[in-house]
Amino acid sequence: MTTSLWLLFVLVVIAAAMVALDTVRGRRAVRPSARPSIAAAVDRGRIAVAQVLDVDELLAFHRRTFGAATMLEVAERAPVRYMQGIAVPAESVRPAEFFHRTRRQIQPEGSKAYAGLGGSDTFEIKKAGILAGMLVKFSGALTVTPGTGTAAMTRRWPYDLMKRITFTANGQANIINASGLKLKAREYMGRDLSSDRGVSQSIGAATKTQGTLAQASESWGAGSGSTVAAPLAAVPVEFSIFIPVAEDQIELAGAIFAATSTTDLTLTIDWETLANLITLTGNATAALTGTVSVVSVKYSIPLGGDGEIVVPDLSVFHSLIQSRHTGLALAANELRIVGQGAGKTLLRAYHQVWNGAAPQVPLALDATNFGELAWRYAGNETPDQYPTGQHLRELNERMYDTDVGGVWGFGVHEFASENAFRDSVDMGTTSEFRLLVTIPSGVALNNAAAEIVTETIFSAGAGG
Repeated sequence: MTTSLWLLFVLVVIAAAMVALDTVRGRRAVRPSARPSIAAAVDRGRIAVAQVLDVDELLAFHRRTFGAATMLEVAERAPVRYMQGIAVPAESVRPAEFFHRTRRQIQPEGSKAYAGLGGSDTFEIKKAGILAGMLVKFSGALTVTPGTGTAAMTRRWPYDLMKRITFTANGQANIINASGLKLKAREYMGRDLSSDRGVSQSIGAATKTQGTLAQASESWGAGSGSTVAAPLAAVPVEFSIFIPVAEDQIELAGAIFAATSTTDLTLTIDWETLANLITLTGNATAALTGTVSVVSVKYSIPLGGDGEIVVPDLSVFHSLIQSRHTGLALAANELRIVGQGAGKTLLRAYHQVWNGAAPQVPLALDATNFGELAWRYAGNETPDQYPTGQHLRELNERMYDTDVGGVWGFGVHEFASENAFRDSVDMGTTSEFRLLVTIPSGVALNNAAAEIVTETIFSAGAGG
């Protein structure tokens, strides 16, 4: 081998070693300067080491030149950390530097005419940056013609128009799986700045100004649980639901590393049926048209002071999973939480009880509808107990500055809002975790069911 060829060989190996600190096979780091091709650099008798980015191109070049890539492949095996199933160079995980250098990016992911009541829409989220959240917006028009019959909106209207919102990432199915109303309520639990104080909406037969969960910029078209006495002609329906991929937008626990070709990010929205949103009799008719759009909240992946990419610790997933428990009785009902196991930390568990003949309504969280509320584990360990629903309702309002229990009947066992390190529940050591929901004898139960959402943080290997 000639001297020049040996020199070229050495330069290629050095370049591969430097690249290995930036990336693993199949990933490209991002640099601000233009990237020259490998072939052009070789033709000029040198390799622009500082600008070489792609390990696969180096391997291919080495195989063409020397018939093997063993030295490059060895150099490529720099230490990596697997976060959410994605390999990341170990020295790139520098949370403090990441938060100093990153920038929030709000980007449209797509918009389409919604599939219609009872249908389903799917969005593939772009593979870029670090995904922390998504805003799903419905914009449409409601037309209701009572005719000689009757028309009434159910209490599922409007937020449970989105019957089920599911988000999967990197093969992990149980990340987000909950209805629009449950995710709307979570906005107030997880964000200190959210407030619905003074936002007026028609709910049932009354106008409510507290606990509506609404924003002043929203339009429901018709009130939740209200009778439509006069025809509605294409009245606007506008609202949005935030999908918290990360637990919060500060520490980004549970955010998804999206800047790789192996990432698979899918958001699916299942739309509720007409019968579960509007009760029609006689010749009354109703129709809902509109579009659905998704906007993502991402954070850029910056370069550190040494020129390497920098990422936060993304070793956990953040999950919200909804379940339904039927057969509630006028007694202390113990409802076992699904999906328990080692490696999972419970941040909060919240519930509603839906009751009555169809269409059902949520029971208000007060002393009339609920006796003792608590959570238990193991045999009979009961760390938190509330004598009545009213006690829990008042505590929740103090925490969230929103009366989540009065109108919509949410009761929240909160473990993260004040001190997550101290109060969060290790689901690996609290076996047989369950919620205690006591319904007094004076309540007229009819096919009552509890809908529960558990919010957890779990390591990638623990499953959803």
